[in-house]
Amino acid sequence: MDRVNASTPSASSASPADDPARAAFAALRTPEGEPLLAELRDHDPAQELATATRLRRTHPAELVSAALGQARLRQRAVAKFGAGDAYRMYFTPNGVEQATRTSVATHRAARFAALGVRSVADLCCGIGGDAIALARAGIAVLAVDRDPLTAEVARANAEALGLADLIEVRCADVTEIDASPYDAVFVDPARRGGRGRIFDPEAYSPPLSWATAAALKAPRAALKIAPGVPHEAIGPEAEAEWISDGGDVKEAVLWFGEGFAPGAFRATLLPSGATLTAPAPLPAPPVGPVGRYLYEPDGAVIRAHLVADIVERCGGRLVDETIAYVTSDVPCSSPYVSGYEITDQLPFNMKKLKALLRERQVGVLTVKKRGSAVEPEELRRRMKLSGPNSATVFLTRVAGAPTMLIGHPLG
Repeated sequence: MDRVNASTPSASSASPADDPARAAFAALRTPEGEPLLAELRDHDPAQELATATRLRRTHPAELVSAALGQARLRQRAVAKFGAGDAYRMYFTPNGVEQATRTSVATHRAARFAALGVRSVADLCCGIGGDAIALARAGIAVLAVDRDPLTAEVARANAEALGLADLIEVRCADVTEIDASPYDAVFVDPARRGGRGRIFDPEAYSPPLSWATAAALKAPRAALKIAPGVPHEAIGPEAEAEWISDGGDVKEAVLWFGEGFAPGAFRATLLPSGATLTAPAPLPAPPVGPVGRYLYEPDGAVIRAHLVADIVERCGGRLVDETIAYVTSDVPCSSPYVSGYEITDQLPFNMKKLKALLRERQVGVLTVKKRGSAVEPEELRRRMKLSGPNSATVFLTRVAGAPTMLIGHPLG
């Protein structure tokens, strides 16, 4: 979300006129700004200079610049929020980048609602993506962010989507908020700084330790963290869930309180909602030779360290103790994996692969890799593909040796 660091002084006492960014945003919500923004819904960014020149004949230059910037952000936001919401909402550059995707926020809100949660303190609310999903689940939300512009954007979004009665937006330091009147707490610390992504959980704003302490004080809580968080940073009080959407891992959530399973690990796949759980870390799975079938677990399953569960379900084994490829001698149907039938296994050798692909008349090659430094685009370029057939090549290690596995998707 678009936030300032929790330790920086607040600018909430300043008026919008003293802040150019807030003044530009306020201008967009005027009787002149709103129609201008609506007019730019389908504008072509490639024609932006000509569009700006035309609009500046009848509108102030500052307003045109602000509207064009917001129009670009709305177009980018469609991927996360859908066109129906994105073209009614308002965004900041960081807000678009860091806001929770609607499908993920809806899943999280549904988990809260299923447990009877009726009110949530959303701390570090950003532009309001999670608050919107919570409100649409019938939950009253206190949405808090320290940055004045971000809080104004969140408030505008609640109003634009008809949810102002359920979402109260407050510009404040989240560490000073009394969340005790609420059924649950949701904390989404800032994980970006001036130099980009922050990987140390204690460098989050606020730090992971503060967010965890706040979560433990609430009857129920959810804490959004980066999916790459080290497992050792997760306390035993939390149920940890990794969520993927369309095969891409989007985030991890730590759940606390009644209705959740402390110490458990969970992988959830959207849009299907399939969920794989384990009450504790699983033992290391067996390793063995490549069989007829190869399975690529969903990224959420890998992040949750649940590959051993897939090995057991498929009656298989790993191809290498350090690689998350599962193999078996019989086909396995599971929503948590993508399956392939393997036709060839070769030691890593570019010339041999090129000769095999030419012999098979492969013109379309999908390249997947784990444990290999070869770049897929470079490999495809060197293969000089031609022909009517397609194939998939896995660049990986088998029992520690660089290996190429060739096959095709099941089904």
